[in-house]
Amino acid sequence: MKVKGLRWWIIGLIGIATVINYIDRSAINYMWPYIYKEFGIAEADNKNALALITTFFMVAYAIGQSVTGKMMDAIGTRLGMAVSIVGWSISIALHALARSLMSFNIFRVMLGVSEAGNWPGATKSNGEWFPPKERAIAQGIFGAGASLGSVVAAPVIAAIYLAFGWRATFAGIAVLGIVWLIPWLIINKATPDKHPWITKEELDHIQNKGLEKAVIVTEEKPYTWKQLLQFKNTWGIIASRFFIDPVWWMFLTWLPTFLKEQFNFDLKQVGAFAWLPYLFAAIGGLAGGFFSSWQIKKGIPAVKARKNAITIGCVIMLAGLVGIVIYLDQLKDNTDLALTLISATLFGFQFLINNIQTLPSDYFHGKNVGTVSGMGGTAAVLGTIVITNLVPVITKTGYNSFFVLGALLVPAAWLCITFISSKKITEHKTIA
Repeated sequence: MKVKGLRWWIIGLIGIATVINYIDRSAINYMWPYIYKEFGIAEADNKNALALITTFFMVAYAIGQSVTGKMMDAIGTRLGMAVSIVGWSISIALHALARSLMSFNIFRVMLGVSEAGNWPGATKSNGEWFPPKERAIAQGIFGAGASLGSVVAAPVIAAIYLAFGWRATFAGIAVLGIVWLIPWLIINKATPDKHPWITKEELDHIQNKGLEKAVIVTEEKPYTWKQLLQFKNTWGIIASRFFIDPVWWMFLTWLPTFLKEQFNFDLKQVGAFAWLPYLFAAIGGLAGGFFSSWQIKKGIPAVKARKNAITIGCVIMLAGLVGIVIYLDQLKDNTDLALTLISATLFGFQFLINNIQTLPSDYFHGKNVGTVSGMGGTAAVLGTIVITNLVPVITKTGYNSFFVLGALLVPAAWLCITFISSKKITEHKTIA
């Protein structure tokens, strides 16, 4: 049996896995403002407790990014993704058994390590199944899954929580990952060169056969982490993600709390409104992927096309964040304006982040892609940990400093990705 467009089935499944990933990790952020008192936590300590829970998750997530990146390169994306999603499904189900802040933190560590595998696995699979001109589109599809997961999470989690309580919510969403595993193992039988269902035309397309500017790989040996850190391109990815990813996590973690404190929203209202910015984020992810792919088709080199998209995304993000800072006092009485500016910020983030995440497969090859992607993910998490622990301090008297900090991180990331890179990528590939 041959299946046309098999690569789109693969990336579609990864996109669904990412939706599940974000539903699972977001659940506690939506429910925490309404359940923390069950654990004997005072209202004054609410934010600090959530920051602690998030920090435990992020530390584990940081370690998991690099570890699972190596795992993907070692055992392949088919088995590696399966291990990751089974691990995080079990971990989120265990949240239903939490009896204290400590037990929540233990289960968040388990969740963080296992959920981390989704990103290096997706990036490596993207590099295996798509030629350079389509990689940003593919990255945009699974990246949109992160946003769609947040879109779905808000109303779904609110509905289950209001109907059955928070424990049933954690147990219920755990089932999604186990169900996903069935089509993944059936459809993703092997890499493209060994898959029995792939057509010759699609394999030639993936391998760029017949194209004048085909990429000819001359170095396939896996580098160690130390060796990879000798390349400027590795540092460009690491540094940019250290600064830019915390902005996304600031909203992902604290948006429900912001809506509750700024607008006195209950969980039902949060579920009704919080999905909108993430819908725009999903659109931004797809738009950023199509933009850089369109530029590549026009003859612009892949890396330059990615950087052009990153620049546009940074401009949009900065405009949204500066707008929030300027109009923050008015936002208390203008929910529509608040959601519009937040939506613009998250649109810009997803427009650029998928292009940053595609760079490892542009700069490197084969058994190094997952590793470099994981290193970038670890740096992103380390930056997020720092910012997460600052939030309870800088929001004691209001949220102005929260958004000012986000606005400062954007140009810092742009400078890193623009100037910390090699003009040539011949350290890793030879271009015919």
